[in-house]
Amino acid sequence: MSMPSSFASERPVVRLKPKANARAIRHGFPWVYDNELVTDRRTKALAPGTIAVLEDDKRDPMGLVATNSHSKIFCRMLERDLDAQIDQAWFEAKFARALAMRERLYPSPFYRLIHAEADGLPGVVVDRFGEVCVVQPNAAWADTLIEPLVAALVAVTGVSCVIMNGSGRARSLEGLEERMEVMVGQAPAGPVPVKMNGATYMADLTGGQKTGLFYDQRPNHAFAAQLCKDAKVLDVFSHVGGFSLAALAGGAAHATAVDGSTAALELAQAGAAAAGVEARFDTRKGDAFEVLTALQEEGAQFDVVICDPPAFAPSKAALEKGLRAYERVARLAAPLVAEGGYLGLCSCSHAADVARFRGASLRGIGRAGRHAQLLHTGFAGADHPLMPQLAESGYLKSLFFRL
Repeated sequence: MSMPSSFASERPVVRLKPKANARAIRHGFPWVYDNELVTDRRTKALAPGTIAVLEDDKRDPMGLVATNSHSKIFCRMLERDLDAQIDQAWFEAKFARALAMRERLYPSPFYRLIHAEADGLPGVVVDRFGEVCVVQPNAAWADTLIEPLVAALVAVTGVSCVIMNGSGRARSLEGLEERMEVMVGQAPAGPVPVKMNGATYMADLTGGQKTGLFYDQRPNHAFAAQLCKDAKVLDVFSHVGGFSLAALAGGAAHATAVDGSTAALELAQAGAAAAGVEARFDTRKGDAFEVLTALQEEGAQFDVVICDPPAFAPSKAALEKGLRAYERVARLAAPLVAEGGYLGLCSCSHAADVARFRGASLRGIGRAGRHAQLLHTGFAGADHPLMPQLAESGYLKSLFFRL
């Protein structure tokens, strides 16, 4: 066992309770929950984002952790090396390693550069849009160290603009306030065009959802596009036209995008115009469940229907309710699929694993009186790598059925 260095000995210490699962942490699980720590007054007094040495119950050091006494995830493992300094050079090494993989995979710089724990930066998401990076610091330590983080990001990637998007559920769970800030350079004057799978998407980097675009569905958009040649396509919960614009790039005869957000649908229209396919594209604003019901009443039929809803089961507590919602989506969408047509169903809920999601989807299809073949199971793209020890990092599932 390595002895704490002089540098590590200056850091505060947090200690596991005897019943905590030290073996899982040694084998790579990156989190320590608040009920696994000895939380005395000194530990509770640590400022959110403090870097500490984690010890097991026998006082053997396990690594450097970022702490947050306001979060259920009290510690996030940053570094096994107790001598490491969490500074700009440390961030640069993480960014360089992540960048090397993305540059090998993608010909142009449009991808998720950092996928949190899986890229060694717990709670940090960085999406790259050419010369712009959007950073989501969803953990207190990254909020505290945002300056060296951003400096390292610019040094490694050479981007001219960095936007910090501090919004969303993950930050509220950490007790962090919402804030949006341009950290470096100037934000783009309008949406940024992003080319993927032959389609053009318009990403609103300062006013859109999350970082402005969902790169994770890229391979699933590509698979769906293969099914869409000469097809009439319905894209429900479309956001900025994810599946519908890919379908048109794949030769669809017509595509309809359905979303509750006027702003998202306007960006979808702009994307269709940029690709010259607006004549084959239209949008329908409204609650997805209501629109699916209305389309059935209208007797509408489509060759391909794809539903990509938000996370209905964002936590284990919401799992059963979420599975019922996924079943309902499948039940309402299946009647709209023409005989021999295709139904794509997606879930971005980490709490609903692929087996539970598949079960809910098949129940819904069955309740609609349809029979299905499962053709393809898709996951997030390789710029969203999976940390094998952390199930939450593999959140996205997409199922394609022939009905």
